Amino acid sequence: MKTEEKLLNKIKMPFCPGCGHGPNTRSITKALENLGYGQKDVIMVSDIGCTGLVDPLFNSHTIHGLHGRSPALGVGVALGVDNPNKKVIVLIGDGGATIGLQHILEAARRNINMTLIVYNNLLFGMTGGQMSGLSTNQFKDYKQSADEADPYDVVNLAHQAGANFAIRVNDIKNYTTVLEEAYATPGFSLVELASLCTSYGMKKIAEFHEFIEPEERLTKNRPVGFSPKRETSSLFSNLKGLDKSFTAQIKEQMGIVIAGSAGGGVQSAAKTLAQAGILAGLHTTMKGEYPITVGTGFSVAEVILSKEPINYTGLENPQAVLVVTDDGWLKVKDRIKEDSLVYVDDSIKEVEGYAQKPFFKNAGKKGAALAAIAYWLQESKVLPVAAMHKVVENHKYAGALVEAIESAGKL
Repeated sequence: MKTEEKLLNKIKMPFCPGCGHGPNTRSITKALENLGYGQKDVIMVSDIGCTGLVDPLFNSHTIHGLHGRSPALGVGVALGVDNPNKKVIVLIGDGGATIGLQHILEAARRNINMTLIVYNNLLFGMTGGQMSGLSTNQFKDYKQSADEADPYDVVNLAHQAGANFAIRVNDIKNYTTVLEEAYATPGFSLVELASLCTSYGMKKIAEFHEFIEPEERLTKNRPVGFSPKRETSSLFSNLKGLDKSFTAQIKEQMGIVIAGSAGGGVQSAAKTLAQAGILAGLHTTMKGEYPITVGTGFSVAEVILSKEPINYTGLENPQAVLVVTDDGWLKVKDRIKEDSLVYVDDSIKEVEGYAQKPFFKNAGKKGAALAAIAYWLQESKVLPVAAMHKVVENHKYAGALVEAIESAGKL
């Protein structure tokens, strides 16, 4: 029975022209909709790589994992949800499948109730077209690769490990039907979909079919795997909570973006603001974003403060944007809205129309983000700056943190 709820939104797909990942993704969601799965019935778990770019495209629950680790995350979700009316879908490329092969085999061995879909374009597409463990010998010859080892047959391996349904399908006309069958199979199912890479493979699907493995279909009939339930203490039972000791001047939910460079204390400063919000009796969330290089480039954090519970942690219209370096400015300048309150460090050039303050000069690299937050609180009166002092008072670097906070009073 088809559902009226659409699992794909209207965001433009981020793939190269002609890439097979787009049609594959449409087939994946169409099959779910044909079986009647709604937006709240599906949990999409994605991997790193070109396949992992799909997260923003779904209207369902999504989780983004580390390279090769999405199958392990999927197992945890499936065992935790433990609901046959929900569907856990794990998306991974052939590169991720190579890296995380043991996780795939473990999910198959335990016959976890989830579907793992391998987008196989025979290469590592995001990092330049290197060969993967699923690259066929014919394709390696075509690419003049020095890798002479035979490829994995991930379909056969999943079957031998215990998957109830494992299949390789190369004809896109059959993708939706095969995926419906996989979703309807209790236990672990693996579907390998051929996915043309026009950037590092070839330009036409007919040429691509000359290099991929033939279709393969293997089934078993094993009981669905489960995890025995047991009563344990909460992971939070030994954590010390933060008691309200300040008053917030806030009428509705507020979102704050803090932007700077890696190693500049942006994430810890945002965490301090979130904890200060809790001390003022507010519900808070904090999440960070930074490049895979971690030690270089931008560092951006988002904090939401609210009197009511926060059910969605996305931040599309920030009320305040605090920027302390050029890296941060380049990353968030396009997120600024007409009514956003913006404070920018005075070292950032070509900034017009926004207040600029010497956060970096007064508080240094490690303290600039904290100083910017303290200055915003000082001006907006959303929270007392004293709440930030309370958060850092027992920190091992309390002296330096307090100095950074107090530098805002000199601006």
